[in-house]
Amino acid sequence: MKFSLVHTDAAARAGLLETDHGVIETPIFMPVGTQGTVKAVEQRELIELGAQIILGNTYHLYLRPGLEVLRSMGGLHRFMNWQRPLLTDSGGYQVFSLTELRKITQDGVTFKSHLDGSSHFFTPQKVVEIQRTIGSDIMMVLDECPPYPCDETYARESNALTVKWAKLCQQAVRDIPPYYGHHQSLFAIVQGGVYKHLRADSAKALVDLEMEGYAIGGLAVGEPADVMYDLTEFTTRFLPAEKPRYLMGVGTPENLLESIERGVDMFDCVMPTRNGRNGMVFTRNGRMNIRNAKWKMDDAPLDEGFESYTNKNFSRAYLRHLFQVDEILGLQLASIHNLSFYLWLVKEARTKILEGSFAPWKKEMMERLAGQL
Repeated sequence: MKFSLVHTDAAARAGLLETDHGVIETPIFMPVGTQGTVKAVEQRELIELGAQIILGNTYHLYLRPGLEVLRSMGGLHRFMNWQRPLLTDSGGYQVFSLTELRKITQDGVTFKSHLDGSSHFFTPQKVVEIQRTIGSDIMMVLDECPPYPCDETYARESNALTVKWAKLCQQAVRDIPPYYGHHQSLFAIVQGGVYKHLRADSAKALVDLEMEGYAIGGLAVGEPADVMYDLTEFTTRFLPAEKPRYLMGVGTPENLLESIERGVDMFDCVMPTRNGRNGMVFTRNGRMNIRNAKWKMDDAPLDEGFESYTNKNFSRAYLRHLFQVDEILGLQLASIHNLSFYLWLVKEARTKILEGSFAPWKKEMMERLAGQL
């Protein structure tokens, strides 16, 4: 993998991330395909939308379809017919979210499957082995994401464990070669809760490992937005300029713009597809609840002049009708539109960075996004 920083506008960055499955223009939003599919959106549509990279989840793919299927099918790229880059989370978020179903030790995490209650032990070495089997272009280290709020002692111990596991993941990458002939990069994850000195310690320790990229984890887990922005800006100071920076699990369109301004390159979030399936549509002039009765007779597009398949072909009234009668097409069209919007937003941000006009454009967009249609 090669990352090139093409241009900066203050702290905002435009870069190129080269993988064996294609080049990614940053800043980039990565649609979430937890189980080998982006919900309600097929792969052909993702390509038409301009998605350059999508995500899969190590924990969920390990359970279903399982490693035997993935290996026999030649990895996830071939299995799901996606020939562009893939990133896989390590299962670290499930360490955070499945608190009732897991136990953490110094050696790893024991999970009880949310499907059948069966027990599974994830070590740093194991998650690398799983991601080798998946064949993702970017693999994430196993980490522990501390909850918000948590006390400093917990955050310190959790962070020490994350750094220890990162070293073991790095060694496992050396010990376990790729299965499918393409390079797989390993990204570390900075933790430390809301404690700046712990985040600084975490970043410094992980940078010393000379990983191929760095993620900022443990944010967007309940803390106020201004705290998230402050910690993001603080953490990026300790990350090497020549490596990609990934803010995990973030977030709203406003979150993306604020974080791009603070030097972040990569984002993922379920929000555009999850909200779309629930009738929440993102536009350049704010959010729209398409179920609202006021759209019943509205023949206008969702966002006048916006280039998305949904926007160019269907009215607000029709989309509302689909949700009213519980038609699957409504979920699909809303998800397509929202992903179009997110991908447009980061592409436009990149253009403004290259032009040196990101700050005034971002200010205007933030004002527009604050609207409620």
